[in-house]
Amino acid sequence: MSTTFVTDTAAVLSRELRPVLRDPFSVIFSMLQPLVFLALFAPLLPDSGGEPAVQWFVPGIIVMSCLFGTSATGSNLLYEIQTGAHERMLVSPLSRSALIVGRAFKEIVPVLAQTVLIVAATMPFGFEPHLGGALLALLMLAVFSVGLGALSYTLALAAKNTEWMFWAVQQTVIFPVLLLAGVLLPLENGPGWLRTVSHLNPLTYVVDATRALFDGEVWSGTVGGGVLAAIAVAALGLLVGTRAVRRGGG
Repeated sequence: MSTTFVTDTAAVLSRELRPVLRDPFSVIFSMLQPLVFLALFAPLLPDSGGEPAVQWFVPGIIVMSCLFGTSATGSNLLYEIQTGAHERMLVSPLSRSALIVGRAFKEIVPVLAQTVLIVAATMPFGFEPHLGGALLALLMLAVFSVGLGALSYTLALAAKNTEWMFWAVQQTVIFPVLLLAGVLLPLENGPGWLRTVSHLNPLTYVVDATRALFDGEVWSGTVGGGVLAAIAVAALGLLVGTRAVRRGGG
């Protein structure tokens, strides 16, 4: 990895973070939908194994917040394409690969902030996170968010002339992926075909690992599966995104 690429990535990351730091309320506002789900679904779930239902549900909501935020972030790139800002970036001396990598790394900051806020809001209601496991879960979700953000930017590049296509694909994909990961309801008692499809969903492993880590289960196959899934999504997203930008991406 060249020094130029690292420097260019840092420059893009700094540029992308400035709006977030100037308007931190946007991070809080993006939490509203996951918190609504928490308020409506958690009371319907029975306690399990002597633990309150919130202990099982909150890690899933954290992953949901990550999924909603990072999958929609390509809309920012769509706006820049329409205003010509992205075209000006393309003719700059910045590495094209750095344009997507720097943008993708920006997703880590909102995800970390949202997780801290959700945990703080739910602890008074019985949620008890394991500190060490929670930190490892944040690291795993950061890796996952980089890949998901890169995929969202790639979709924005593909739909640059038809903004509605971006939202149609994003909304069509996000909810089946969410439900098939067992975020809102457990899938153990579901039909066999549903469980089979769930096993093909990378988010399933990330959700299961997040729950295990917040419970303090650090060394397990469940956690290992989630880490591998997060790395796979990150690698795929950065690979596809980098190729899209190099092909002209705008």
